[in-house]
Amino acid sequence: MFRHVVLFTWIADATEEQKATVEASLKELPGVIPEIRAYNIGGDAGVNPGNYEFAVVADFDSVDGYVVYRDHPAHRAVIDDTITPIVANRVAVQYSY
Repeated sequence: MFRHVVLFTWIADATEEQKATVEASLKELPGVIPEIRAYNIGGDAGVNPGNYEFAVVADFDSVDGYVVYRDHPAHRAVIDDTITPIVANRVAVQYSY
């Protein structure tokens, strides 16, 4: 299995509506990209100060499945249309398990 983890913080003036649009748009991707085996997303629980604000954890059968997701037009549209306008910071890692 191959896992992709990405964390975001949002710009200070990102609205709750924009954040909700990011989440709703990402939730549609498993229905559009069959290479996704598991997909978990959500906002930080607010338990610890200084955390990133939003997380995506996606699992694939292989690196090839991840690359399909990474480059898929639906995924690219979510990034371009909803995430990029409000992202302040992004970190990511991919690994096999």
